[in-house]
Amino acid sequence: MTSDVVLRAVGVTKVYGVTQALRGVDFEVRRGKVTVLFGENGAGKSTLMKILSGVEQPTSGQLVLDGEPVVLASTDDAVKRGIAIIHQELNLCPNLSVRDNVFIGRELRTRFGLVDYAAQKRVTQALMDRLEEPITPGTLVQDLRVGQQQIVEIARALAADARVLIMDEPTSALSAGEIEVLFKVIRELCAQGVAIVYISHHLEEAIEIADHAVVFRDGSLVAKKDAEDLDLAWVVRTMVGRDADYDFSDEPREHGDVALKIENLTVAEPATGRVVVDDLSLDMRAGEIVCLYGLMGAGRTELLEAVAGRTPVSSGRTVLGQTDLAGRSIADRIALGLGLVPEDRQRDGLVQMLGVGANLSLASLLTTVRRGFIGRGREREDIDRQIADVRVKTAHPQAPITSLSGGNQQKVVIGKMLMTGPSVLLLDEPTRGIDVGAKGEIFALLYRKAREGMAVLYATSEVGEALTASHRVVVMSRGRIVREFDPRTCTRDEVMAASGEQAPVNARNGGEL
Repeated sequence: MTSDVVLRAVGVTKVYGVTQALRGVDFEVRRGKVTVLFGENGAGKSTLMKILSGVEQPTSGQLVLDGEPVVLASTDDAVKRGIAIIHQELNLCPNLSVRDNVFIGRELRTRFGLVDYAAQKRVTQALMDRLEEPITPGTLVQDLRVGQQQIVEIARALAADARVLIMDEPTSALSAGEIEVLFKVIRELCAQGVAIVYISHHLEEAIEIADHAVVFRDGSLVAKKDAEDLDLAWVVRTMVGRDADYDFSDEPREHGDVALKIENLTVAEPATGRVVVDDLSLDMRAGEIVCLYGLMGAGRTELLEAVAGRTPVSSGRTVLGQTDLAGRSIADRIALGLGLVPEDRQRDGLVQMLGVGANLSLASLLTTVRRGFIGRGREREDIDRQIADVRVKTAHPQAPITSLSGGNQQKVVIGKMLMTGPSVLLLDEPTRGIDVGAKGEIFALLYRKAREGMAVLYATSEVGEALTASHRVVVMSRGRIVREFDPRTCTRDEVMAASGEQAPVNARNGGEL
């Protein structure tokens, strides 16, 4: 019903230079309902959300709030009008505490005008309890895992007490249990009349929480449906114009010699001494794709970072081919043929002030040097070839990296490491924030590299990826390998049970998905 519409976009267009990000979009948000947006990376979803939350201004068209035209001059203006957003990319201050991040820019005050730190601490703790996350308000954000930082982003939005809450990829780093808690909170908010806008590339998850759904393609809203008429096949076809082709289980398995040997590796947190990788051993062969599956805190990220040289090891050793990596720097390991695609692309994978091409060539730039000068011609050729190989959607190589969607930024990070010519590639959550079409492209690329002899070790919290895009599934829990599976013969339930995870629960009726 029209009376239920809280916020509406009417004929909204957004143009960046020669790129038209939105094309005359009409979109509405309803009170007490979850409206889900589907679309490939670069389809325009996040651009529209930025306009609805005051981050960007439309080139043409208008916003209507409670039946009246409105101009949202800034995010502060939007928050004052009851509109809050959880951004796809983490937008936190790592050197501040959880409490300070939750209330930054809208601090609680005493009657004397001073910041009421005690009240902020109480509210922050209540939010953490509501989200069932054991994070203390005084913890520095930089000491939290990416998934925990995402919980802080969600808490900050909840603290705004919004009437319209926009969630752009809120679960991309959350475990199944944390997603279940978030869905419970979403239903509570809807019962209180809050309108939710939800964007996720986890399609089954988004279908589960949706009351209404719309699909974006090439900057236009091309389709809409109510929840009772939704199904996965329709979503994928409408998004990408074809059925999903995302199963590599029948790929040939011709593996060579051992490319990477991890022997009795133990890693402890420098600050606390807590063991996060415990006496772990693993061999990988040339041409093999191995998936590390496990819950947050299982030790997957810590293992990959230790192997890549980012964090020190307490004991054990890592051998790349015939070379012991003890004492080798990150640069040494890259030169020897070991690359890492990190979990947090914004903080660790990209240089925000550089363009697309400069980010791509950064790790391999020295290979173009001749007589002390960078070979710009060769660099341009390498960049153009890699943009085509990884299928980055960009206006041109000089475009700002910030102009790309999250999925295309991730492709740049992967392409950057592939330009170093690795024999072993490590990837930590490589498809985080990437749509179903782009996931297929990324894994097709990795399988092509595997057929050429590259060994791939990637970590994921998506059991579907583990079963359809690997030669071997290795399950981690509490810093140890607890099971190994052949993805052709195991089931989702077996893999999830080995990790200590339960099957996700239906948010509406309590049944399993």
